[in-house]
Amino acid sequence: MKAIIPVAGAGTKLRPHTYTQPKALIPLAGKTILSVILDQLKEGGINEYIFIIGYLGDKIQDYIESHYPDLKCHFVTQADRHGTGYAVELTKEIVGDDDVIIVLGDTIAEYDVKEVIESPYSMLGVKKVDDPRNFGVAEIEEDNSIIRVVEKPAIPKSNMALVGIYKIKETQFLYSCLNKLISTNVDYDEFSLTEAIDCMIQQGAKFYAFKVSNWFDCGKKETLLESNSILLKKFGGRVPEQHAFQNTIIIPPVYIGEGCLIKNSVIGPNVTIGENTTIEQSIIKDSIIGAYSNLFEIVLNSSLIGSDAEVKGVSRNLNIGDNTAIDLGGGGKAP
Repeated sequence: MKAIIPVAGAGTKLRPHTYTQPKALIPLAGKTILSVILDQLKEGGINEYIFIIGYLGDKIQDYIESHYPDLKCHFVTQADRHGTGYAVELTKEIVGDDDVIIVLGDTIAEYDVKEVIESPYSMLGVKKVDDPRNFGVAEIEEDNSIIRVVEKPAIPKSNMALVGIYKIKETQFLYSCLNKLISTNVDYDEFSLTEAIDCMIQQGAKFYAFKVSNWFDCGKKETLLESNSILLKKFGGRVPEQHAFQNTIIIPPVYIGEGCLIKNSVIGPNVTIGENTTIEQSIIKDSIIGAYSNLFEIVLNSSLIGSDAEVKGVSRNLNIGDNTAIDLGGGGKAP
């Protein structure tokens, strides 16, 4: 079995961070969104991966090659963003007749990966949501078989949302439906994977639903910070054994990268700090701070600070991209 991971999206809801960093590489509880996904799939026994890259794709490829050198990886470039169905169709030659598990590059969920992979059936991950209109939706029978999937229905017949995890046995059937969808709808701007799967179901393919216990939304700042908090509690956080944090109080759970200098500060709870960051005379909680950043005399709550950023002054809620310098005391701002 091969894993397909589409990571070509621009991540517009997480700007300014995604101007310089792919969404899949945003730090989260001491990992990245992508590394959480890969660690799950590796544990489930998957060793061959197809990454669909596009925007800032070289950073994705560099990250994979440096952090996961043991994996067999293919990189497919999606030049035009026409939806997930269009992206997956590009992998046809590499997949061949093998089974696949497709995990969207911003989808973190808790489920029994090995059980899903080893199942003899095609399966779709689902989670009950309050308002399913913004998701793909599955209509499910009592035996967990799926009779229909619909992308963002105006009047949903189910509140079981597709979470972005698709295990597919009949891959040639999938590619046939994708090809039909793309070739017969030339006016479409976007081709959804949901439509292709529904094409399979209506032509007799059997799909079953599996429920994920948790589904972490990493698509925008507020939900990313919430996911960071939950995952820090799950992973336990980390503070380097060899550190020189002077007059500093750390309130777990906290993840602090290597090489950080922290003085006269209060850090935590629910804080992730990237490597080689300097923090002085500051109070930080419920926040994500990128690597190689410098923070002085700042109060941060529910904030997302990019890498190589410099912040001085006093604030309470910030969303600052990479390579930014802000002096809140003097009011100056430099890109």
